[in-house]
Amino acid sequence: MMKKWFMRQYWRIQQSQTLISMGFWTTTLTLLIWPYVRWRPFFSGTFLGISTTYWGLFAIGASVLLTVLLIGRFYDATLGLWREHLTVVQERNPFTTYKLNPPFGILLAQTNAILRRMEPEDEKIQRHCDFVDRWLEWNSREEIWARTMSSWKNIVGDEDPFLFHLDEESRSRLESHADELQDY
Repeated sequence: MMKKWFMRQYWRIQQSQTLISMGFWTTTLTLLIWPYVRWRPFFSGTFLGISTTYWGLFAIGASVLLTVLLIGRFYDATLGLWREHLTVVQERNPFTTYKLNPPFGILLAQTNAILRRMEPEDEKIQRHCDFVDRWLEWNSREEIWARTMSSWKNIVGDEDPFLFHLDEESRSRLESHADELQDY
């Protein structure tokens, strides 16, 4: 419970970081630039009843903010580097390339079993189904499958989460691995 609470607070800090960072950028750069321009005669007196010093600070702050937003717009629309970043993130994510999470694995196993029964004579479909079975069996050896099995037993309360697509040996290995895990 505490871990989840701390992670939520951490997430909130990350979400507010963008706005806080923008405020810091604007304030810091405005105050760094001001000493270089405050001596100008333009900044003595008042305009609309407000000291021109404040108008100058506001103008510098608005210019900094506009510059940062323009750079962001250029980065997004012209360079579009975030697209390549997302592609790299997807390529590095094992669950989009070769690993399966258990709930999706169960759905894939069910679909595979239906496909196998629909076309028992088609060698290409049976070959494909054999590949999917090997892939599912390989994934069942991964820790995420053991953690899911442990969760099904401890959280859901299911004594025997039966995975029909696994043979007896793979099922027992998965169950024993799930029993050995320390739940956090």
